[in-house]
Amino acid sequence: MEIVELQELLPHSVKSVWEIISDVTRSDWVPAVDEISETDGIRSFSMEGIGEIQEKILVNDGGNHRLQYSAIKTPNPLEHHLATIQLTQEEGKCLFTWTTEIAPERAAATVEQGMKVSLDGLKHVLSRAD
Repeated sequence: MEIVELQELLPHSVKSVWEIISDVTRSDWVPAVDEISETDGIRSFSMEGIGEIQEKILVNDGGNHRLQYSAIKTPNPLEHHLATIQLTQEEGKCLFTWTTEIAPERAAATVEQGMKVSLDGLKHVLSRAD
């Protein structure tokens, strides 16, 4: 199993970042995804270049600003996937931490790239809100 982690201090409040992250059907910050649907805690979407994906939302905790989900259907089967986004207030800014446990390990590079472009997309959406 591989663990991928991205961490960045964003010049925005936890509240403004959480408003975007906690809406599990919001897709404007996720490049290559046009639309996300959610039914009974399962979000479904098609990612350009990858295919159909389904993720089970495990935790969407507004009090602790924590979102956790697991991919349950992917074009290339995964043995294990658990992703957690944690937001923490730090000096009036938002410490954004995104950790993903992934197996098989060969999938880690693709997952990490997706996380990086999504974080860039989030920063772009936040900059437009200023």
